[in-house]
Amino acid sequence: MGSKGIPQPLPRQITCETIGIIQGIYNNPMSFLYANDEIGRYPESWYAASTQVDQPRPWLRGRMECDVCIIGAGFTGLSAALHLAERGLSVVVLEAHRAGFGASGRNGGQVGTGFNMGQADLEKRLGVDPAHQLWTMSEAAKALTRKLANTHARDAGFAPGVAHAFYSKRDMAEHFKEADYLADTYGYHQIDALEGPALADVIKTKRYVGGTIDWGAGHLHPLRYAVGLARAAEAAGAIIHEVSPVKRIEDGSPNVVHTDRGQLKAGWVIHATNGYHERLNREQSRRVMPINNFLVATAPLDNPEEVLAKNIAVADAKFVLNYYRLSHDNRLIFGGGESYGSQFPTNIFKKVRKPLRKLFPQLRDVELTHAWGGTLGITPKRLPLFAQVGTQQLTASGFSGHGVALATFAGKILAETVAGQEERFDLLSSMPVPAFPGGSSLRAPIMTLAMTWFSLRDKLGI
Repeated sequence: MGSKGIPQPLPRQITCETIGIIQGIYNNPMSFLYANDEIGRYPESWYAASTQVDQPRPWLRGRMECDVCIIGAGFTGLSAALHLAERGLSVVVLEAHRAGFGASGRNGGQVGTGFNMGQADLEKRLGVDPAHQLWTMSEAAKALTRKLANTHARDAGFAPGVAHAFYSKRDMAEHFKEADYLADTYGYHQIDALEGPALADVIKTKRYVGGTIDWGAGHLHPLRYAVGLARAAEAAGAIIHEVSPVKRIEDGSPNVVHTDRGQLKAGWVIHATNGYHERLNREQSRRVMPINNFLVATAPLDNPEEVLAKNIAVADAKFVLNYYRLSHDNRLIFGGGESYGSQFPTNIFKKVRKPLRKLFPQLRDVELTHAWGGTLGITPKRLPLFAQVGTQQLTASGFSGHGVALATFAGKILAETVAGQEERFDLLSSMPVPAFPGGSSLRAPIMTLAMTWFSLRDKLGI
């Protein structure tokens, strides 16, 4: 089935009429898509300021047909578009804002190992063989991300090394044990265990008692990576329509996807919306909750080695974790703090500066040049959701902080599934991802109460 229809050009300045139409339908206090951002504009992040983004792409206008419609132009959607187009299918991506606009272009850039659950726990929940297969896929996810970054986004600057730092000896011992288990059981010998002074030689803070450095993991500039994926997908034949939020989907054969200005008939629909899903399908709404996370960028540091002696990314062991890395121009990109309503705090600089100062008193008075927030998706068990959510409709979402590698890999898995190779999708969809208690209406208040408790535990060190 080939693509039909001629897309209309998007003007440099989005018209008042277009803004009125979209705001009238979508702009409400509960909409994570529009609560904190201008329509069709990247946030004022350091990532956006340091990326040569493409000219705006045309919105979907009129009627079209394609083999696969992908909703969302983040890592999952763009990877799926690239892999499907390379298979010769006609692909149309519908993005509410800009390619890489959401969490994919705003995150900490960490390309992590495994899932947000230890392998031993996965073995207990799923069995030894499925857990080993999932490990193999998680390693493939990192390899794929590195390959795509090096091929299509060399300016994203992929570099090896992710540290996990601990505040208590108990947490440190548990993670050292996990590293030993990965080495003994999975043959993964790329994690260095560092106690006290050895870690402080690398991460220049006195707050940690020790940590690990995973040299098989890595980090990159996420927006440059997303922009590179978008260009690669288009070069392979995919069409991307920006400022084209999906209003509703008629389930069937074909599925009919409606935007405010167009209609798209598609044999398959891929929901690659993660935390921005806007209730387009019930299964995702029940199991994936949007949360907001916040980052700042410092001015370039005169002595970056006084913060990080190696070019690694770091995540600490707090439940509401801090994460950070150095940019290519020696800024510290530092993330910390979460919220569960749709609105960002009025002063992100202030919110993130507090944990930054606690970890690095030497940066107490450093200038912060950029501050931004983003919305990601989490699940109750912190495992991603892979599911069929309609007639030839699929989703992969809820990556819970492991989205750079897993979302990229998810796009490839969804492309395989559309092409009839379902084995890996079936295994991934077997992971336990229950619904949030209270459904979509009560999940945020319940999670806020839980996070208040975990935040108190972090402060008390219990």
